[in-house]
Amino acid sequence: MTTLAGRSALITGAGSGIGLATARVLAAAGARVHLSGLEAAALRDAAAELGPPATWSVADVTDPAAVRAAVRAAVEAGGPLDVLVSNAGISGPIAALTDYPDDAFEQVLRVHVLGAFHLLKYGLPALRDGGSVIINSSVVGLTADPGIAGYATAKHAQVGLMRVAAMEGAARGIRVNTVHPGPTSTAFQTAIETAATGRDPAAAAAVFDGMIPLGRHASPDEIARVIAFLASDDASFVTGATLTADGGMSI
Repeated sequence: MTTLAGRSALITGAGSGIGLATARVLAAAGARVHLSGLEAAALRDAAAELGPPATWSVADVTDPAAVRAAVRAAVEAGGPLDVLVSNAGISGPIAALTDYPDDAFEQVLRVHVLGAFHLLKYGLPALRDGGSVIINSSVVGLTADPGIAGYATAKHAQVGLMRVAAMEGAARGIRVNTVHPGPTSTAFQTAIETAATGRDPAAAAAVFDGMIPLGRHASPDEIARVIAFLASDDASFVTGATLTADGGMSI
């Protein structure tokens, strides 16, 4: 069983969905977790659910000062970091390239790419040698679909960022990897599916189930356990990897 006893982790986008599931799984494995996100109430409730030593702070990952402050708060609460999880994200609109709004394209890249960059830039100096960084990308960080120029571009860009960080972190034994989930049962995914199909949530989910070789959505816990594996010594020789957890969608 994966153990993270004595480890300290900072998770962005931790107030709901995969981020919150990751906080639960890492905490259950023995880690101290610091939850970061935009909504104070959700973070406060999540930290209360997890109990001490879970802590939280509000941070917009597109703001470098806010990310520096979140890293500082995590270190003050739990000591030097062992795990960074870049999970904050937005989906953006669904539109053809020629109709895709310029400002929306920029904002999607800011959250996913600039946000991950900020966490690496300011988190790596606070990470202990031998630590682990996991960037939560997407199956469309390896593939693509019509209408998602912003999201797919951002998720592909995270892979390039990860590979640079993996090469630069190797001298300190720091491992950096991306996880590529397929459709996962979260409110975030439901919003994507209903927008893409124009159907109600159940019907939209059924359409997406039909695209997945395993025939179903992942649960947030299933993705969180993949992240926990990469955070642990079980993955001690895994770096620079694009680890799919997509039910076979990228085959």
